[in-house]
Amino acid sequence: MKEAEKPDDEEEGESEDDDSSVEIVKNTIRSGQREYYPGSVVIIGDINPGGEVEAGGDIIIFGKLRGIAHAGINGNTQATITAIELNPLQLRIAGIFARSPDSGSESGGGPEVAKIRDGDIVIESLDKSRRGD
Repeated sequence: MKEAEKPDDEEEGESEDDDSSVEIVKNTIRSGQREYYPGSVVIIGDINPGGEVEAGGDIIIFGKLRGIAHAGINGNTQATITAIELNPLQLRIAGIFARSPDSGSESGGGPEVAKIRDGDIVIESLDKSRRGD
């Protein structure tokens, strides 16, 4: 079958509902705010307690994650959540979720990444994740 042609003004990867797109957000997500992005999202700011971000792909936060983040909302188990300071109320990747411990534990002291490994969400330093340890 012949594939439908796209209009000239619609470039590859720029469709609003394309889950491979990347959105850049330059503000803090505050308590009571709930934001959804069909693809991946880069947030330059914090996600405060009571704030929630959902994305079809990865969530990257150049700031503190203290609210709720749900990456891979459409079942993408390869999605990750990365933040400079990872201290969330709740993390979700695809259909798997994890809560912060009740004791006020702090972040590991540097950028961290959350991902699915063996059916569970694991959090490790970004450095370790990049090395593949």
